[in-house]
Amino acid sequence: MRVLLISSAFSGLTQRFYTELDDVGYDVSVELHQGDIPHLLKGVSMFKPDLVVCPFLTRRIPKELYTNYTCLIVHPGIKGDRGPSSLDWAIQTGASEWGVTLLQAADEMDMGDIWATKTFPMRVTTKSSLFNREVTQAAINCLWDALTLIDAPAFKPEPLDYRKADVKGKRRVFMTQQDRAINWQKHTTEEVLRRIQAADGSPGVLDEINGQPMYLYNAHKAEDLSGKPGDIIATANHAVCRATVDGAVWIGHLKPKAEKAIKLPAIFVLSDEIPNTIKHIDIDYTQPKRQLPCQEVWFEFEDDVAFIYSSFHNGGMSTEQCQLLLQVYRHVATLPVKAIVLMGGEDAWSNGIHLNHIEHAEDPAFESWLNINAIDDLILQIITTVDKLTISAVAGNAGAGGAMMALAADWVFAREGVVFNPHYKNMGGLFGSEYWTYLLPQRVGHKVAEQLTNQLLPISAKKACQLGFIDHVLDKDHKIFAAQVKQLASLLIADTKAFQKCFFDKAASRRQDEMEKPLAAYRKHELTKMYANYYGNDDYHEARRQFVYKTSKVGTPANVAKHRQSGKIINLFFKKRTSKSKTVFSDKPIDRSLEDRRQILWARLLK
Repeated sequence: MRVLLISSAFSGLTQRFYTELDDVGYDVSVELHQGDIPHLLKGVSMFKPDLVVCPFLTRRIPKELYTNYTCLIVHPGIKGDRGPSSLDWAIQTGASEWGVTLLQAADEMDMGDIWATKTFPMRVTTKSSLFNREVTQAAINCLWDALTLIDAPAFKPEPLDYRKADVKGKRRVFMTQQDRAINWQKHTTEEVLRRIQAADGSPGVLDEINGQPMYLYNAHKAEDLSGKPGDIIATANHAVCRATVDGAVWIGHLKPKAEKAIKLPAIFVLSDEIPNTIKHIDIDYTQPKRQLPCQEVWFEFEDDVAFIYSSFHNGGMSTEQCQLLLQVYRHVATLPVKAIVLMGGEDAWSNGIHLNHIEHAEDPAFESWLNINAIDDLILQIITTVDKLTISAVAGNAGAGGAMMALAADWVFAREGVVFNPHYKNMGGLFGSEYWTYLLPQRVGHKVAEQLTNQLLPISAKKACQLGFIDHVLDKDHKIFAAQVKQLASLLIADTKAFQKCFFDKAASRRQDEMEKPLAAYRKHELTKMYANYYGNDDYHEARRQFVYKTSKVGTPANVAKHRQSGKIINLFFKKRTSKSKTVFSDKPIDRSLEDRRQILWARLLK
C-alpha cells in the first residue's frame, strides 16, 4: 500500500508515523503542506497514494484532495472534540482523561467520520510532554486500527453523533492569550502551573515581568518558598521563582514578545534585571537526588548502579550544560559503583548542541565551536571509562550529536517508540563530531554509517536494533522501561567473574583501538570539518537561523519525499543481526574481545 503523509512539518509525530509504516514495508512518502495548494496537489498526484494520513496539520487540506482520496486526520482529542486547541483546553481545565481520534477529512473541521479513537489518563505535565508520549502512542494505535480495517469489506467508519453516550467531546474555540492569562493576585499555584503547561512549548503564556511582555515556559511547583504574588523571589539553575497566592512556581524559560526573539533560560532573558537582593539557591551537584524541580542534572543510586539524569528542556545541550553533565559524570565515576546509566531526559534524550544558545551568543561561530568541544569532552570521558560498565538508557527521541552520544556507552537500550535521527547534514551541511566516525561504524559498519549520515532519515528503535545501532529495545511504557533498565543493569553486574572479565576485555579493546587510530585523530578530523562549517561559509548559520526562528522553507525536503526525488532511492542496508562483527571507519576488522564480552553477558540476560 502506498501511504502519503501530509503534514505541516516533519515533526516528531510525523517521523513516528513514517518510521512505523516504513518498518513494516509500506511504501511511504511525505508531502509538507505549507500553504501552496497547487504545489501540494501536484505532490499528491506524483505519488498517487492509496491512503493519505495527516499526523500534524496547522492548515486545512483542500477539498480537491479529500474528495479524490481517503484522507485521515489525527485529532488530539476525545470522540466529539472539535477545535484547534483541544489539548490546551484539556490541560488547563484539569481533565482527568483525554484521547486521540482518527477522522476522515470532511467539509466541516473535525466533523468527519471516525475511523479509530483511543483514550489515556492525563498526567500532570506539559502539553509537549503529553503530545510526545500519550498523544503520539494513542495516534499510532489509531493508525494501526485503521490500517487493519481499511480492507475489511464490511467496515464503515462511524459518523459523529452527539446523541451517543460515548461521544463526550464538544466544540472548543481557539484558545487565546486572554484565555491563558495569569492573574497572580488570584490564581493558585496549581492554576498557574496548568496555564503554563497548557501552552508549553507553543505558544507560551504571555505575561509581564518588570513591565516587559514575556512568554512563560517550563514551569514547576516550588517547595517551601513564598512571597508577594507575582514577584520574583529566588533564582536557581538559570530559572526564576515567582510567588503565587499560596506558594510559588519555578519558571525555567522565557521569550520576549518581540520580533526575532528566542526562547532562552529565564536568567539569560532577564539578565541584569534581577536585583542582587533576590535569594539565589545553589545546587550541590555532588549530592544524590533532585534537590529542586528546576534542576536539570542529578544522579541517584540503586545498589551498585548510579543513574545520571539530564533533563534538558527540548533536548538541546549548551556549552554550560555539557560541562555540568561532565562534572556530574566525573564525580559519579569516582564513587564506589560498578555501573553508570545515562538516563538523559524522558521526553528528549538529547539532541546535541544547543542551537538557541548558539544563536543568542555574541559570536555564534565561536559559541558553536565551544559547544561542540564541550560535548566532545563529555563523550570522550564516557568512551574512556574502563573501570565501570556504562549504559545509555534512551527513553526519549535522540537526534544528531545526541544520537551519537548514546553510542559512547558499552550498552545502548532504547524504549520502543523512540525515534533516532543519526545525522547532521540537514543543518546546512554540518559534518558533525561527537566521535561519530569512531562510534557509528563500529556498531553498524562503514556502508550503513554512510547511508545513515547521508540519507538524513529517521529510524525507529526497532530498526536501530536491527542495524546494530543499539543493543536492545525495551517496553514502550516509560515506567516499565525504567524498571527494565534497572533490572538489566543489576543482572549485568551480578556475575562477579563475568563482570571482572568484561573490564579486562574493555580495557584491552580500548588499547587496541587507540593503537590503530587514536581518539584524538578522530576528533581532529571531525573538528577540522566542523571548523569549515562554522567559519568557511554561511550554510550552517543560515540553516540554524531558520530552525531557531521557525522560518518556513519552500517545498518538501527530497529525502522524505520519494515522489520528488529525481534519482534512484537508495534503501538502507538492513542486515538481520545474526552476527555482531564490527568494523572501524576504514572497514578494517577490530579486536573482537569487547564484542565477545557483550555476547557472554547478553547470553546470560536471555536465560
